[in-house]
Amino acid sequence: MARNDPYAIPPELLLKAYRAGIFPMADSRDDPEVFWVEPRMRAILPLAGFHLSHSLARTLRRGRFTVTCNAAFEAVIDACAAPRAGAEESWISARIRDSYIGLYEHGHAHSIECWRDGRLVGGLYGVGFARVFCGESMFSRETDASKVALAWLVASMRRIGAELLDCQFTTAHLASLGAVEIPQSQYLQLLSAAQRPYSTAELDSARALAEDAGAGLAVGTGEAAVLGLPAGFSALRSDSLGSSSPGKLIAQSLTHTS
Repeated sequence: MARNDPYAIPPELLLKAYRAGIFPMADSRDDPEVFWVEPRMRAILPLAGFHLSHSLARTLRRGRFTVTCNAAFEAVIDACAAPRAGAEESWISARIRDSYIGLYEHGHAHSIECWRDGRLVGGLYGVGFARVFCGESMFSRETDASKVALAWLVASMRRIGAELLDCQFTTAHLASLGAVEIPQSQYLQLLSAAQRPYSTAELDSARALAEDAGAGLAVGTGEAAVLGLPAGFSALRSDSLGSSSPGKLIAQSLTHTS
């Protein structure tokens, strides 16, 4: 990983902030400073409320994109930070970028990528811990590419029994997919509940799922091993063995509870 900013936020501090409901931003791509944000209203996407449109379900079933997890984290964050026509200035500065690459190297930041003919055409990245995933940013170079990445994220989180998908701020795009706004006080209650200790039964189930999927357990510093997003993603891949398109399984799983 190419990291150049000596002032990158230490992974331990960054993760501690997320566990407390706070996250960093910058004013622009070239801004050397960061500020810490705790919104009064917080956007979340209820995992049972993901809106799967007919067109997105069709895209998933047809397997238009090849989808991976943690295969190109640096490329995804760079694509999210790249200038976009008609879009606001990116808040992903060099300092922010290098901070999340450091968190990725510690196993608590993840990316989901969409590929077409060997080209990266969409994806998302965010921070994962306990039963929580905090989505940071997404990008799309082809129709539905970022939506497919989000569908895989939601299905993977459901597969591992995760509970909270944080979207930070509401946009029309996220609202169309099922995101809602809640007060920060309510978000903090959900965040606390999603970080409760894992029971022995939950850990045993996580280990069994990881073994069946051929994936490892993510181990956080000073805490018990817990099942993370990559293992959930691998489990979905394993579930879809024999299918002509893993996307069919994703569409089916989301349709059953959406």
